[in-house]
Order: sequence, then structure tokens, then C-alpha cells
Amino acid sequence: MMTTPPADMAQVLRGLRVIDLTQNVAGPYCTQILGDMGAEVIKIERPGTGDDTRAWLPPAWDGQSSTFLALNRNKKSMCIDLDAPEGQEIVARLATTADIFIHSMKPGSLEARGLGFQQLRELNPKLIYCGISAFGQTGPMRGYPGYDPLMQAYTGIMSVTGNEGDAPVRVSVSLIDMGSGMWAAMGILAALREIERTGRGVEVGTSLLETGVAWMTIVAAGQRATGKQPKKLGSGMAMAAPYELFATEDGWVFIAAANDRLFSLVCRGLGLDYLCTDERFSTNSQRVANRNELHRVLEEATSALPAIEVQRRLQALGAPCSVMNDVKQMLDSEQVAATGIVQPLPLRPDDDHRVIGVPFTLDGRRQADHVAPPTLGQHTHDLLTSLGMSAEQIAQLREKRCIG
Repeated sequence: MMTTPPADMAQVLRGLRVIDLTQNVAGPYCTQILGDMGAEVIKIERPGTGDDTRAWLPPAWDGQSSTFLALNRNKKSMCIDLDAPEGQEIVARLATTADIFIHSMKPGSLEARGLGFQQLRELNPKLIYCGISAFGQTGPMRGYPGYDPLMQAYTGIMSVTGNEGDAPVRVSVSLIDMGSGMWAAMGILAALREIERTGRGVEVGTSLLETGVAWMTIVAAGQRATGKQPKKLGSGMAMAAPYELFATEDGWVFIAAANDRLFSLVCRGLGLDYLCTDERFSTNSQRVANRNELHRVLEEATSALPAIEVQRRLQALGAPCSVMNDVKQMLDSEQVAATGIVQPLPLRPDDDHRVIGVPFTLDGRRQADHVAPPTLGQHTHDLLTSLGMSAEQIAQLREKRCIG
């Protein structure tokens, strides 16, 4: 009996070529996802300086920006001056050899260089062309620049983050940037399916603005339902209680009890069974209405115990609970290790550099055979040679500083 071999993530997009004109976080995260799935990613960088994140240090690993290293594995680097006609011609030629073209430049800037979707589609009718912008391709703010925390402010995420009465704070992880990279990758995968159906190239568009708005889906629904600005609840959630952090003897635990059954398990685990019959806490709606008093009562119990003991008691009963880890504790945890998402990617033979892989598996497997992020312009000569350029032509371009 024949069996189907297990899926190999590194083979999913093998044979596809991606021309990557992105920098910073959103675009590079998208193309890293594609590279992790086997696509050949050619990263186009400015001669001399490259991607802005190469200079984002400290923090650094082995003298290199840890941010750049986190977002640019499984790629090749070419240095091309996009303002030089010769550089624009090279990128156009590369686009004729590619399946996917992705950029994060301002709307209209690539069209002015002869590298817009319609212009490149004349050269490559089946090209997938993806643009990641700040505020989108249309509207009065289409040309404005934008970054993750700016978009957290604009989309209202900051207005509901933090504790009531405190100054606004950002979510410290780059959720809008990385989310935009995810949406771009998803759009590109959808476009690959569409090309199978129609045989025609597809233009994919997403923006930091749209990602931020999308992350507000549930919060926005609550505002529309009540007509009121949602309150900042710290670690809590507006529609359920207890659903937040609680202090312990030596740290914090998060307890999530979004229904009556789970609440009864929490009460049993903390020796507070009587709360289940207290009218103030008998239903979720009542618990939400009396969340401050509920928090006080529960925290009297948790604060008398070590965090790990609270977690042990509640998890033993099936009640959702977790200690609050710091970053090192998370990376070193047995459960994270068991998933295999943290993977070695040495930059030199005796290096213990590690990276975080894509957060999904195929047939229980994930891509683990990574190529370290490229040095600036590492592959310029070889890729120009593959386009048929002679050593003399390449030397002339280098002399003109059109390449690096």
C-alpha cells in the first residue's frame, strides 16, 4: 500500500522567486515567511546602508542588529540604486524572472520609476505584485508615512491599552507591523491560487492602517453596540471575568474563566467554593458588573500562594491559568521547547544564535534548515551574472555606484 510522504515546509514554495523591495519590519517579516516555505527571496537594498534595521542596534548579536537578524533569514541580498535608471532596469529585468514582487514604498513611488504593477505586468503577465503601505493605496492620507506605534495611536489600540487613569501606552511587540506581514503573505498565497484559476497576474495590497483596524474588530463591535468608548482594563477583558492577571506570593498569574463552569473550577482550586453561590458572581454578567470586588476576593487567595502553585492547582482541575513569564522564561520553557518553534541558526560554527520559526507545522513538521541572514550585497555579483551581465558590465555599474 502506497503512503503519502509527510509534507516538507521547505518544499511548499520551492521554485518560486520573490523580488523583495521592503525594509524595516512588515515587509521583511512577510518575505521571511515565504523564504521559510522555500521561496527564493532576493532582497533589494540601498548601496552602502541597506535595510534601515541593519543600523537598529543595540541590541546586537555578534555585532549585527538583532532586529535585522530576526527578520531576514533565508534571503539573498542585492544592492541596487533604485533612483538610477540602470538600477531601475536591473529590477525590471529581475521582475521578468520572478513570480512575486513585493514592496513597501509610498504609493506612486515605484510607478514613477517604471516599476508599478501595470508596467511590470506588461513584462511579466503572471506576476503577483504586493504593496504594503502605511495608510493604504487610496484616500487623503495615502502618501503619509507610518510606523507601528503611530498606527497603534491612529487606530485606537493605544486608547484601550494600559490601566484606567494612566497615560496611553503602546503594545510593546510590533503587532501591526508583523500582522501586516502576515496579511501580505496570506494575500500572496491567495493570489497564487487565483493565478492557477485565471492565468493572470494579481495585485495584492495591504496596509498598517488596515491591520490595526482589523485587530480592533471585537473592540469596535463593543463600541458600536454601546455607543461608549471602551475602558482600559489593564490585563482584563471587557466581556468576561475573571479574565486577568492576579498577584501571587512571588509574581503573577493569569486566570481566564469565561464561563460558569470554569469559574466554579477556579473557585474550587482556590478553596473559594462559596463564591459560586454568591449572587454577585453567579453569572458572567454579574461577575463583569462586580469585577473589582471579585478581583479583590480572588487575589486575597492567590497572593498567599506561589505563582507556580496557583497554576498547578487550577490546571489540575482544567481551569485555564498561567504564570506570567518574562522573555527568558518563555524561551527556556519546556512547553515552548516541545513545539520546536525556537530553532538554532548559528552565524558562525561555535555560535548558539537561535531564531523563532513560523508558527505552524505541516504534517507535524516545520522548516528548520535555515540560511543565515545575508551580509549587505552578498549576492549582487552572482545574481547580475545570472541575468547575463559580464564582469565588465558589473564593474561599470559598480563604478557608477548603481550597485553595491
